[in-house]
This record gives sequence, C-alpha cells and structure tokens, in this order.
Amino acid sequence: MTTSTRGTARVPAVLVLEDGRIFRGRAYGAVGETFGEAVFSTGMTGYQETLTDPSYDRQIVVATAPQIGNTGWNDEDDESGRIWVSGYVVRDPARVPSNWRARRSLDEELERQGVVGISGIDTRALTRHLRERGSMRAGVFSGEAIVGEAELLARVQAQPQMKGASLYEEVATKEAYVVPAIGEKRFTVAAIDLGIKGMTPHRMAERGIEVHVLPATATADDVYAVEPDGVFFSNGPGDPATADGPVALMTAVLERKTPLFGICFGNQILGRALGFGTYKLKYGHRGINQPVQDRTTGKVEVTAHNHGFAVDAPLDKVSETKFGRAEVSHVCLNDNVVEGLQLLDQPAFSVQYHPEAAAGPHDAAYLFDRFVSLMEGQRA
Repeated sequence: MTTSTRGTARVPAVLVLEDGRIFRGRAYGAVGETFGEAVFSTGMTGYQETLTDPSYDRQIVVATAPQIGNTGWNDEDDESGRIWVSGYVVRDPARVPSNWRARRSLDEELERQGVVGISGIDTRALTRHLRERGSMRAGVFSGEAIVGEAELLARVQAQPQMKGASLYEEVATKEAYVVPAIGEKRFTVAAIDLGIKGMTPHRMAERGIEVHVLPATATADDVYAVEPDGVFFSNGPGDPATADGPVALMTAVLERKTPLFGICFGNQILGRALGFGTYKLKYGHRGINQPVQDRTTGKVEVTAHNHGFAVDAPLDKVSETKFGRAEVSHVCLNDNVVEGLQLLDQPAFSVQYHPEAAAGPHDAAYLFDRFVSLMEGQRA
C-alpha cells in the first residue's frame, strides 16, 4: 500500500473489483492505493472496534450502514494497537463528529494511519453485488494512483487470494504479556494470540482470570510453563487450512484434557484438531446482528461475527473423534453454518463468533462463565 497525506475532500477515488466492476467516488482517509478482499460488515455501529480488529487483516471492509463517522475516533475503544483493515468503503461520511469522547474524526485517523478509503459510492449496490458474486479481491485507488481501468483491474487480479492465505502470525503479538485478574485471582489461562482483540482478555480478567497472552508460535512447553487452569485460542485472520502449528498445539492441549475454549479462528482450529474440514464461505458473516442458536439450551442469541471460513461438521449427529464424542453446539439461523463445537467426554468447546461483544450485543457473555465452570469442574 502506498499513501500520501493531503486533503481528500475533492480527490477522486475508484474501487475496482476483480470481476471488473468499478465504483467511483471520493478519497476518504489517506490518498494512494490499497488491495485486499472486499467484504461487507452489517454493523450499524462499532466501526472503531471493527477497524482495529486484527481478524480484518488484508480485507477492504464495506460498511453497509449508510452514514459512518458520526462518533469520530476516541482513544479508548481500539481493540489492538492499530487499524488492520486494508481499506475502508463508506457511502456518506459524517462531516463533523459529534460525541463527547471523540478526539478526532474518523477520516483523520484513517489518514494518520495511512489507510486508503473511498466514500460517496452506492454501498447498497456494492453489498448486493458481493452477496451475489461472493467476496473477491479488490483495490481502492485515489489521486495519482488512478490510471487506466485495464491496468487497475490487472493489478487487482494479480493479488493473492484469501483462500490459502496464512495471516495469523502477521497480526499476533511477538512477545508474551499478562493481563492481570480484576479483583481476586481465581484461575490462570494461557491465551494463544492468533489475532486477539483487547476486550477478550479483559472479559476473562473480569471473572478473576489472570491471562497470559502467548504468541501464535507458542509451543506446548510455553503453554504449560504458566501452569494454566485453561487454554484459550483466539480469533484471527486468514485460511484455517494453513494453521498447522496452532492445530498441533491444540491437539497437545486436548491430549492433556486441559479445559479449552476457542472463538472464531479458534473454533476452526478445534474443528481441524477433531478431524473436520474447513471451507470458505461465499461472502462470510460480518457484523453485530447475526442470529445464532445455542443448541444445548435452545436459546437464540444476537451475536457479533467476523469470519469468511467455517467448519464442515455434521449438524444432525454426534461425531466420534480421537478425543471422544463431539457435536455442533451452535448454528447460524440464517444459513445453518456451524457456529460452535463441543466435546462431550472432556472439557473443550468453541464458538465461531465474538462473545466479548466489542462492539456488539452481550447475549453471548455467558460463554466466558461456561469456560470458568469447566475450570472449576476440572479443579474439583
């Protein structure tokens, strides 16, 4: 990605999709060019958390909400140390932010971090196109980066596909760190960072858990050196079929029957460790309004999602695995995609969405309590 930092209000910009469709608008954020997989997010709010979610690495995010930027950008809601999206696409950017917590505007932050975006396009038409054709490679070009359409399309088509992309090590911490328990310490958890969001260890800390966040390259020796009561595998970007290292680590944890909880990428890693396959969804689930049923209780939750891959596991039966019986515990009510797994003969479960709810509804917060219950049961 190349960028320059100059006024963007009147600078032309184009979005080029790999199938040749082009949308024209105005630059938003930094001026230059960027490439990634074009995906859409249906959240009406929470753009700051979305942009700083490491799971969006190498993706150009289309906001389906028509007006973006009303609340500006603050210094409290980042989910990591930087913006991870490759580019940002909005229809009607707010001219002036209006929120008591705002420190600057959204476009100022995008420009400060060198994120190329585009505004003033028909995001409804773009979203419909992506729903019909599927997520695809794209490029955003503004200012002097705009050249002939044929050349722009060729540059987009030369970019790597998301399928087969190994990205989790790009976004994970390089050094281990500790998030202390809030109040009395009850448990120790080793959290494998595959693209973890800041709110996730905080939600565990609220429950008296001291969280040791470890790099994606951590070994079983690294994990058990912290003497964990449980092990957590985080969300993250890319194709889970490339994550052989995390699968091997999770296998080692399952062999020791340590209580285990995985979310998003961690759900896909558990699926692979149990012998299931994974596959790429046509356009994925992204947003904070996705309906999921917990099949163990029958309850329907409104949940926060960001995934373009899913686990291929049978919905209609209990499966036999090398770690005992496993079943699909959660399912998306829109399309019957597997949204959770659990083992019936040892303490391990996962979900395909974000129970930390940053941003999003709090319907799934109970999953952290379920993890605590597994650790309590193991200790007993």
